[in-house]
Amino acid sequence: MAFNQIENIEQFIKGCKTFGLKDGDIFQTADLYECQNMSQVISTIYAVSSVASSAKGYGGPCIGTKIADKNEREFDEATLNAGKFVLGGQMGFTEGESQSGMNIGKTRKVVDM
Repeated sequence: MAFNQIENIEQFIKGCKTFGLKDGDIFQTADLYECQNMSQVISTIYAVSSVASSAKGYGGPCIGTKIADKNEREFDEATLNAGKFVLGGQMGFTEGESQSGMNIGKTRKVVDM
């Protein structure tokens, strides 16, 4: 029985590679069979859904993110030169916003008795 389960998991992994998933997106057999890294298993399922809906043209329900389409842009020389003189939003700005007063979660109470 265990051999059949491992064989099925390996066939799924092989199918994922054929389908177009990257090696970093696919879990290993022990991750699922021994329940070692279930977050990677879930991540693989999301990746399968993303590839199916974006690259393979599946139009049904989807749980993954949409893979971005190529979006090349052509700018003329005047537009490129005008962009050289625009400063970023915070470039050179040293006053105003800071992290003072930020609280994340519960504060730590230290009491001397």
